[in-house]
Amino acid sequence: MSELFDAVDALVASRSPLPSVEERKRLRQAHGLTLDEVAAALKVRRATVSGWESTKKPTEPRGPEREAYARLLRQLAERYPAPTAAPESTAAPVPVTFTGTPAPAEQALSAGPASEAAAMTAHENTQTAPAPAAAPQAAPRPARTTRSTSTSRRPGAKKAAPAGTPTGGTDPRFENGPLAVVDVEDGQVLAYCPGGLVLDVPAKSIPALVEWTLKEALLGQPKLSGPGKDADPLLVLTEAALERYGLPTALTDEERLAGRLPEGHKVIKQLARAEWKLTKRGFGPWARIYRPAQGSERACVQLCIPSWHALDTRHWGEAGQLPPAELARVLGVYASRVMTPRGSTAVTGLELMTALHPATRASEPDADGKRHSEHNPGSLGKDPVDCAPCEAPDGHPLLKDLPRFHVRGPAEKLFEEAYDWARPMTDAECTLRHLVGIDVNMAFAAGANGLPVGLGAPTHVTNPAFDPKLPGSWLVDLSHVDLSKVKVGKEWVELDGSLLPSPFTPKGERPEGPAWYATPTVAYAVELGYEVRPVEAWVRRENGRYLDGWYNRLRDAYLATMADLGVDADLAPADFLAAMDGYKERDPELAIVVSAIKATVKGGLGKLRERPRGEGWRPGEPWRALSRPTWRPDIRAAVISRTRINLHRKIVKHAAFTGQYPVAILSDCVVYAADGTSPLDFLPYRDGKPLPGGFKLGINPGLVKHEGTQPVLWGEEVRERFNAPELNLARYIKDGTVTDADNGE
Repeated sequence: MSELFDAVDALVASRSPLPSVEERKRLRQAHGLTLDEVAAALKVRRATVSGWESTKKPTEPRGPEREAYARLLRQLAERYPAPTAAPESTAAPVPVTFTGTPAPAEQALSAGPASEAAAMTAHENTQTAPAPAAAPQAAPRPARTTRSTSTSRRPGAKKAAPAGTPTGGTDPRFENGPLAVVDVEDGQVLAYCPGGLVLDVPAKSIPALVEWTLKEALLGQPKLSGPGKDADPLLVLTEAALERYGLPTALTDEERLAGRLPEGHKVIKQLARAEWKLTKRGFGPWARIYRPAQGSERACVQLCIPSWHALDTRHWGEAGQLPPAELARVLGVYASRVMTPRGSTAVTGLELMTALHPATRASEPDADGKRHSEHNPGSLGKDPVDCAPCEAPDGHPLLKDLPRFHVRGPAEKLFEEAYDWARPMTDAECTLRHLVGIDVNMAFAAGANGLPVGLGAPTHVTNPAFDPKLPGSWLVDLSHVDLSKVKVGKEWVELDGSLLPSPFTPKGERPEGPAWYATPTVAYAVELGYEVRPVEAWVRRENGRYLDGWYNRLRDAYLATMADLGVDADLAPADFLAAMDGYKERDPELAIVVSAIKATVKGGLGKLRERPRGEGWRPGEPWRALSRPTWRPDIRAAVISRTRINLHRKIVKHAAFTGQYPVAILSDCVVYAADGTSPLDFLPYRDGKPLPGGFKLGINPGLVKHEGTQPVLWGEEVRERFNAPELNLARYIKDGTVTDADNGE
């Protein structure tokens, strides 16, 4: 009988009534919940919850998830009833300030598990109708308000925070968020936190500001992995705050070149008197102020100073010019989805790898019950390892015995780089009307996904049998691979090899003899149907998928932010192209976050082979980056190799099926000649389905978007003007602007 009752209960649960998708989203945001938090509670994917709230193609929960989701929404609806709009003629004016005892609704919220910041946002949401989901607006600058019971300032009459605006964290230690933008208004120092919360700052000096941040501000971010460390709080100082605390609003040319203030600056002396220390990079655009850790307790605050060019405009756009509340929103979204910035996007990308795979962990208790630090499996460890000689960049200490002006060739140097290739157009292509560029989303992130990389030092072997599962660098002759006849899947196909770039060189030239290649490149030669016989290799027998967590974190951040901009992952091709058209204008602040996420991918991978940065370095001497366990040029080479091979595989599939060949390739952008202006005019979609293994339109990493379209006559005119029949048109396809001849840099 109990089984029958259970079946009846399940049947009833499968039909639990749910509110509209707009109401579902309003209720979640009113309680300060993120999609990730709801997904974790219901044991489903984030994309699943996003689908339940989608206004374009909503999905409905089923089974036990539906009942649990309905229960969550019922409880939230009791706390946050739907707002009722008052008649415009009788609407009372909103007071500029709010003082006194919190309202009963606010008292009820503060007693719950949500943070104070989330509760404040939720209370405001009950007072104001939510903004339209189709076009989220920038968070308005909060009005100044006061509360007698804490240092927090609650924005008066502020609308619900826009999509993608994080509120306070669920960890009570960091309930005000990961960071704050410090500004001065009417003589009062204020700290603007993500989600609209504003704090009064009583500190009169930089040392006092650091003390306040660590003891009262409740800023920071929980660690991203079990053995890791919590993120230090980040303070962003506006020009007004710099003046208030005795710092220059801009660095002199000498200070800018040095990247720091001089050691004798009065603020640095203040910090020294208060027994605070600076890291080796000193007091610069990304200063770190700390005291040595006491046990597991860290005392460290990071400063970001936009007017000292901390936020590179190539990656952060005009973020440094935003008002404090808006800047807090941009950096808060990035911090909540990627991590609290630790420096440039490149530095943060590298730090994210370590945060997800810390070098050490606590051991099991010994006989005395004590734990010790031990190697964390799957990490790169705490000590650097030497690269193989072929992987070393010019000037590396391993190459100090080479003649001074010796230029290493392919048989001496691993040269895995992204594509920069173009060819003259054929007569048939010149009869077409347009050149259409497609761009691979997050191409290098997709190349890192699932890629085995070495975790330890390399081992040298001679005449090895090639193993496609073994990360390493291989000296092998691939000049015999003929692109005119290759295997595509299990079948041999004939192609016009003269219209295809070689997959083995960045310039697309056919190899002329033995050369060093990363494992994915050699494996692709085997996939194309050709035998390979390496002469020697440097292999890494200790290996793993070190970058998987890094890829997942950045992919989720990218997809979540694009979804907030109206570009979902499940759109049909035509709908996707329409959604991508002008997506940055829907919310320019979130568009900045997208740019920063993409820069974090490329910059983080670039940091794996960081070169000397001045400091009196001479060829043959070590430089600072070599002391990092994350200085791993072999990992960078493997990711670039796999990214280039992934692109070539799609190009070959496309050519075999359609007879169309690319005109130009630059990194992750490919240009084809076509009769129409859209990628759909040459991509072989049938009934909405793409060519298996070929190019597919979509926002997920590895899928493609429209990069730009120009007339064929434009391409011919540009090449003729610069007398360059192989000018790489992919470099200029986006807007058609060509400022100078392509020098290949």
